[in-house]
Amino acid sequence: MATRELHLVEAPAHRSPEWLRDARRARLLSWISLAWMGAEGAIALVAGVLAGSIALIGFGLDSFVEGLASLVIVWRFTGARLHSDEAERRAQKLVAVQFFLLAPYVTLEAVRHLLTGAHADTSWLGIGLVTSSLIGMPLLGIAKRRLADRLGSVATRGEGTQNLLCAYLAAAVLVGLLGNALFGLWWLDPAAALVIAAVALREGRESWHGRGCCAAC
Repeated sequence: MATRELHLVEAPAHRSPEWLRDARRARLLSWISLAWMGAEGAIALVAGVLAGSIALIGFGLDSFVEGLASLVIVWRFTGARLHSDEAERRAQKLVAVQFFLLAPYVTLEAVRHLLTGAHADTSWLGIGLVTSSLIGMPLLGIAKRRLADRLGSVATRGEGTQNLLCAYLAAAVLVGLLGNALFGLWWLDPAAALVIAAVALREGRESWHGRGCCAAC
């Protein structure tokens, strides 16, 4: 994946009407993401617990982390913070930190499942859920990253990257769930969870330094 650095723009005394319109759109997309992530996280956690799937549980936790990132962007583009470069830098760091919240738990649980041979049950609910994310998340992520380029907002780009990350993780989890359901390949579930942890760490590092590490849109 190509790496591209997005630099903060200087805050002028008065933002252009186009910039303000894009800021409103970024805030709206974040509200939409927040609602989606809340529902997705709850369903994934329930399905994961019922099936004993660490990949689904990790996916659900990742959804809640993404919801926190959406709240950060709503905060950043509300009130006086709309014109604040300091708020942008703070939002950028907050989004980056959230990438790191997920990795330790998922890694430990995935390794435990691999060592003990714990098998996850088939979860058709989980398969349907991650399929919907595989379709919907890229649309949100690409839209946010395009807005981020126009706004000069690393934080918004980081949130969009999280949505793209969600789609990548959905693909990994889907492979694990289908492999387990159709062919009995139980180890694909914790392997998918390790992919979640590794990608989250990389994205967190790139976002902290003000870079998006997904393909440029």
